[in-house]
Amino acid sequence: MSDSLYPDSSTRLSEKRRALAPETEKAFQAFSRQVFADGALPVKVKQLIAVAVAHVTQCPYCIRGHTRSALRHGASPEEIMEAIWVAAEMRAGGAFAHATVALAAMEEPHPGPAKG
Repeated sequence: MSDSLYPDSSTRLSEKRRALAPETEKAFQAFSRQVFADGALPVKVKQLIAVAVAHVTQCPYCIRGHTRSALRHGASPEEIMEAIWVAAEMRAGGAFAHATVALAAMEEPHPGPAKG
């Protein structure tokens, strides 16, 4: 990733993260391996879910890594794009659903425009 906001991942930065909190890093890696292991959901499905969630959380590292992993586990480009569209709909759905807050506020008594 060339965007200066997100530095490229590198061995140096990974080693620094590990060195600053080695036990936490080890626990996180074990947790991640367990979460993405075959279980009630196959790995491919878990990776497609991760691609969708990565788009909602907008993590460029997760988008790249889980897209590649989904491909390695047999997901097609079409399946990946459908997962992304599901994420987009869910993200938009949140705004749509929360419109009820604005609609309810419009029905509440409110003062007129400020007078200057």
